[in-house]
Amino acid sequence: MLIQNHPYTHLHKIMNDNLAPIKVFSGTKSRYMAEEICKDLGIELGKMNIQYFADGEFEVSFEESIRGCEVYLVQSTFPNTDNLMELLLMIDAAKRASAKSIIAVMPYFGWARQDRKDKPRVSIAAKLVADLLSTAGVDRVITMDLHADQIQGFFNVPVDHLYGSSVFIPYIQSLGLDDIVIATPDVGGAKRANSYAKYLNVPLVLCHKQRAKANVVANMTVIGDVKDKNVILVDDMVDTAGTITKAADLMMANGAKSVRALCSHAIMSDPASERVDNCGLTEMIFTNSIPFNKNCKKATILSVARLFADTIRRVHSNQSISSQYLIK
Repeated sequence: MLIQNHPYTHLHKIMNDNLAPIKVFSGTKSRYMAEEICKDLGIELGKMNIQYFADGEFEVSFEESIRGCEVYLVQSTFPNTDNLMELLLMIDAAKRASAKSIIAVMPYFGWARQDRKDKPRVSIAAKLVADLLSTAGVDRVITMDLHADQIQGFFNVPVDHLYGSSVFIPYIQSLGLDDIVIATPDVGGAKRANSYAKYLNVPLVLCHKQRAKANVVANMTVIGDVKDKNVILVDDMVDTAGTITKAADLMMANGAKSVRALCSHAIMSDPASERVDNCGLTEMIFTNSIPFNKNCKKATILSVARLFADTIRRVHSNQSISSQYLIK
């Protein structure tokens, strides 16, 4: 179920003769998001063509003039790597077509889990992707709920880091729950969960997990009291859903009244949907940063198109964007 939370407003209200024309284009897999953003802005989605060769190579071309324009390229870089390559080619084509500025709108910034060397002889993929975008010619990046805040420092161009809390918190408040406890499925997400707990003025509970290997949780323990509480688990992404479902079942085993999860990015690799539907979660709440086409009965999808459209308005008219953050 897709939930829209806001009325439409039009971009022309904040445009004037001193601002460069604005154009929005989309990669293949993020077109649904770009169309929502353009509808909110009151403009047409730009015309672009992607031509594929027999061997899988593809060519990107803009089908209208963008000379002197402020160009926004909407593309999340979730797997496969074609999405990242599309974005890089779009940036390069825009630069060669004499765009005044090129802004990458990346609701989901892929490869972000590899943000440091946690063992010898591994790459730092998040830094590599940042370098690729900069080398291609991007002038600014707008993204949401990075896996680690410090990834912003990998760029030498401005990064507007938005937060899914702008849609999550109003949704949670609309449920009218009492005895709420905010929880995190692992210690790494404690800062994010603590921000929700402080804003809502409710207790914080932590889960401590140990991994056997990537995507496999060996064991988990709860730090805090969840008995007779409505627990809200907070995380930035769900991949195979092993951690989040194990945490939900653990909360229920410790006497929780209900467990819901707020997760910004619905990667949901198999068998994630099956795990979610068969675990103790009442509801799994995502944003639409990634197209969600899985059959998951407990999933609720909240649109962040308005959040990105508002940010585009503010960037275009050189206004502050910090006022639209509920929590940071």
